[in-house]
Amino acid sequence: MFFSIIIPLYNRPQEIDELLHTLTLQTYTQFEVLVIEDGSVKDAREIVEGYQDKLDVRYYFKNNEGQGFTRNYAFKLAKGDYFIMFDSDCLIPSDYLEIVHRHLLKHQLDAYGGPDAAHSSFTPVQKAISYSMTSPFTTGGIRGNKKRIGGAFHPRSFNMGISRKVWEATNGFILTRLGEDIEFSIRIQSMGFKSGLIPEAKVFHKRRTDFKQFYKQLHFFGRARINIYRFFPSQLKAVHFFPALFTLFVIFTALANALSFKLADVCNFLIAVYILLLFFHSWNANKSAKVAFLSIVAAFVQLIAYGLGFMQDFWKRIILKHS
Repeated sequence: MFFSIIIPLYNRPQEIDELLHTLTLQTYTQFEVLVIEDGSVKDAREIVEGYQDKLDVRYYFKNNEGQGFTRNYAFKLAKGDYFIMFDSDCLIPSDYLEIVHRHLLKHQLDAYGGPDAAHSSFTPVQKAISYSMTSPFTTGGIRGNKKRIGGAFHPRSFNMGISRKVWEATNGFILTRLGEDIEFSIRIQSMGFKSGLIPEAKVFHKRRTDFKQFYKQLHFFGRARINIYRFFPSQLKAVHFFPALFTLFVIFTALANALSFKLADVCNFLIAVYILLLFFHSWNANKSAKVAFLSIVAAFVQLIAYGLGFMQDFWKRIILKHS
């Protein structure tokens, strides 16, 4: 089985250097790497070409179109039986391809996804963000687990693979942003292809390095969920409203305290319980009080940013019917 690893890149030369280094350590070696520079100003050509004696790697530069169409560009050039997509801010464990190869031999999957985790080298903020994005006490609980809330498992493009047959049948992504990977995953399943989670095929996903960038990313994710609704209305589940309801509850609690409402004490108690759950669960998972404290901040940023983005486009696209 030959894999084509596809990495869209936009102004992140340091990240692609770290990612390519991890690929040189793979125990399964039947793969090629396609790095597609999506109209970047910060060119990574020299970095990528510096790996040509260590990897079967090819570099391409194209005009900026966004990640979805950049992956399509790579699909047309790929030689593999299976196409694997990574975000450029991922580090890949050395046995990743070995795990995927072994799993696909035993379990026929047309598409798969894998979870993400925090690497020991990550900063405390990155570890806190990783915790928030994978925690059962946030929306992370529905992303990369065997037991999911909200329906079928939909692989995400930071760690996702598809067979050549899927590419030929679907023609790839039809969106370039705002939930392009979720739309693609749902469409793959709707065409009768089998997809699933490979729990051991994890990557170390850096995501954002500060809470400001994290807020912007999660606000975008909230908007993306409404964009998916335009194509697949049935995929808007009750669980997707949780961040918006949480955001409204936090706003109500702040107002209740400011106006001395009787319900303020109850609201404060519920938030305090939630904060303690986050703190002790993260402390147990990360063995660090500092990361546990930052995890509280990350969880509130995640839920509020997603909730505000979700409400913004829910009002604009569903209530007001704006395109």
